[in-house]
Amino acid sequence: MKYSRATNYALHTMAYLTLAPKGKSLGVDQLAKIQNLSPTYLSKILTKLVKAGLIESTPGVNGGYSVIRRSKEISFLDVIHAIEGETTLFSCSLEHEENKNGDCLIENVMIEAERKMKDDLDKKYIVDIAKQIEQQKIVNEQSS
Repeated sequence: MKYSRATNYALHTMAYLTLAPKGKSLGVDQLAKIQNLSPTYLSKILTKLVKAGLIESTPGVNGGYSVIRRSKEISFLDVIHAIEGETTLFSCSLEHEENKNGDCLIENVMIEAERKMKDDLDKKYIVDIAKQIEQQKIVNEQSS
């Protein structure tokens, strides 16, 4: 199973935005530069995060993006859903003997595994990873 690159960049972007001082917005160019991305590509990701209600966009010269929900409430699953949507990863499409009654046994296993993964991702918060990123940065600066 693999999430899109957009999800990868969205998770990193959310961590950077979480680390920004309260009340400070980060511009798309700044966020793109940190991740070595095209600002145009990142803008599409940011638009999805805005639509999901995770961040806000402030227009103008000093504008940019900032987290609007309490960062302690934003889970990995929230960000994944903002980018990927809430569809299931697996669906039974084969017509086999065990599927004739409309119950795909393989799909049942896959749905249960996906539910467990989603439960776990829903308990992992962006702010916790952001704190670890900040701590690593401090340690790296001290050892330089």
